[in-house]
Amino acid sequence: MSSQARQRDDRRTDTRAKAEGRAESRRGDPTRPPAGPPAAGEADAARDGVPGGGARRYRREDVAAAAGVKVRNLRYYQERGLLPPPRREGRIAWYSDDHLTRLRLISDLLGRGYTVNGIGELLAAWEQGGGISQLLGLEREMTRDWVREEPVTMTRDGLRELFGPSATAEHTRRAARAGYVRVDGDRVTYPSRRLLEATVALTRQGVPLDEILDAGDFARAQAAALADRFVTLFRRHVIGPDGLERLSATELDHIREAVAALRPVAGEVVAAEFSRAMAQRVEAEVAALLGTRPRTRTGPEGRGGADAEPRTER
Repeated sequence: MSSQARQRDDRRTDTRAKAEGRAESRRGDPTRPPAGPPAAGEADAARDGVPGGGARRYRREDVAAAAGVKVRNLRYYQERGLLPPPRREGRIAWYSDDHLTRLRLISDLLGRGYTVNGIGELLAAWEQGGGISQLLGLEREMTRDWVREEPVTMTRDGLRELFGPSATAEHTRRAARAGYVRVDGDRVTYPSRRLLEATVALTRQGVPLDEILDAGDFARAQAAALADRFVTLFRRHVIGPDGLERLSATELDHIREAVAALRPVAGEVVAAEFSRAMAQRVEAEVAALLGTRPRTRTGPEGRGGADAEPRTER
């Protein structure tokens, strides 16, 4: 192949890789870091026997699927120096969590408009500055352990038995579109046992499935808005306006420590505020049902003290 033909081929591959990176980026928020390693059991991951590490390893198809990239791009990224070669055992090539993290980073940068050459220079600069391990460690710290759920799998007959005749095929399709269930032939998997148990409890108290799904849509939208707010605050005040590209290894370590410290804060704030809102809303509802006015909370005991008599509406 001539030099000009090779350059044309490289440009075509580069353009295709950038297009795929932008498509992958549009599946989520392009301002956030790449997603973390898949949950246990995903991508048929195996143990590679590293003493004390327990790192997972992946076949070529599995690591590509977990990273959301085309299998053909793995060899291209290796040829361009973006991805280290896999570890080989006989004819099998094994990829590690570091390969997966790097693939997600490459896809994220492609989605942000970087060229393959630009990504190569960026990774080389990080490696020479000693910051690549901090960067990959930061990615893992930022994206791990946000979701800890126990999946539940049952047959369609089991699903009908659980929810009764009020559950329809349209309910299942709607739940699947919302991500509450995954349907594979005759088997239905709920990724979250907690949400399944909450749905069952509500239906047994007479709440229609349509209204439960409506409430779920509302809750997801509000949760997404809260997540956007927290991520924006972290990006603006902890990472800074320049992003990660110009940070030193020491600064990346500082951000990783900040992530570990702030990880539980978001959930605690949301839980505390929701508890406060529920207490106020339920008290108001009970007061309306009983024909009394809810107490005005101006202190620990409320206005008038703990012994104040409730006023009856006339």
